[in-house]
Amino acid sequence: MSAGHSGSATLPERIPVTLTVNGEVRQLDVLPWTVLLDLLRDHLALTGTKKGCDHGQCGACTVIVDGKRINSCMAFAVMKDGSNVTTIEGLAKDGALHPLQQAFIDHDAFQCGYCTPGQICSGVALIEEGRAKTRDEIREFMSGNICRCGAYTNIVDAIEQVIGANGEAGR
Repeated sequence: MSAGHSGSATLPERIPVTLTVNGEVRQLDVLPWTVLLDLLRDHLALTGTKKGCDHGQCGACTVIVDGKRINSCMAFAVMKDGSNVTTIEGLAKDGALHPLQQAFIDHDAFQCGYCTPGQICSGVALIEEGRAKTRDEIREFMSGNICRCGAYTNIVDAIEQVIGANGEAGR
């Protein structure tokens, strides 16, 4: 040990973060390097959001923050202080599945299911953006979400069904 060193390392101070998660205000104290994904899974027990690559490349961790889809593994929780976060657990309302959740069932748009929460959150935000009008545009805007099982056609079918039901686009 060098002179003047007490021998005990001090951890950085925790930082208070307030988020509205699935409609509920949550106040937590987190270490500065805590990413939103770990806050959701480890601190709030919302394990529907999956950790895939942990590098922002697969989309398994996609959640909706202030109406925009993000890779929660790439955002520090402190950066989202004051934000409104929607996870897969927050999409169903009053015991009824979100229309896209139901469309995934209707179109068998999942196989192993690991990517499904991120696919659905990304799809919900895509639908709300209102920019995708064709199958090719849906595929392009969903390209950040990887499905290792290859259920892409059914995923696009499910999203297209909800877009059509909303009157925003047709086949």
